[in-house]
Amino acid sequence: MSIDAIRSGLATNLATISGLRTAAEIPDNPSPPIAVVQLRSIDYDQAFQKGLAVYTFVVTVIVGRSAEREAQRRLNDYSDNTGSSSVKTAIQSDRTLGGSAFDCRVVSLDNIGSLQLNDAAYLAAEFTVTAYAN
Repeated sequence: MSIDAIRSGLATNLATISGLRTAAEIPDNPSPPIAVVQLRSIDYDQAFQKGLAVYTFVVTVIVGRSAEREAQRRLNDYSDNTGSSSVKTAIQSDRTLGGSAFDCRVVSLDNIGSLQLNDAAYLAAEFTVTAYAN
C-alpha cells in the first residue's frame, strides 16, 4: 500500500461532498471550497514483519474569505459529526480508502481560523486523519 494510494483514497471519499473540491496533493493555487490532503507523519513497524504502519494525514478544508458569513456556515457544515457535508462522514464512508488501507478514522478537528494564501485571508480548518496500512 502506498502513500499516494492512501492520499488518493482520502480525496476520493471527500469528493462525495457536493460542491467541495479535493486535492490529493497541495495545489499551487487552491480555489475554495477545497479539501487538501497532506501527510503529517508515519509511525513504522507497529506490527511484526513491517505488517502495519500508522499514517497521520491532515485534511485542510479551506472554505472562503475569512470575513464572509457564508464561509463560517459552510465550515460548520463540514465540521458536523454526521450529514451529507460532514468531512468525518465522507472520509469514513469507505474506511479502507479503496483498498489502500486496513482502516482509517477522523481523529480530530484542529486549528480553525484564518489562513493566508496569495495575499488573502481565508477561513480554514484542519482535520487529523489516521490510516492503518502496511
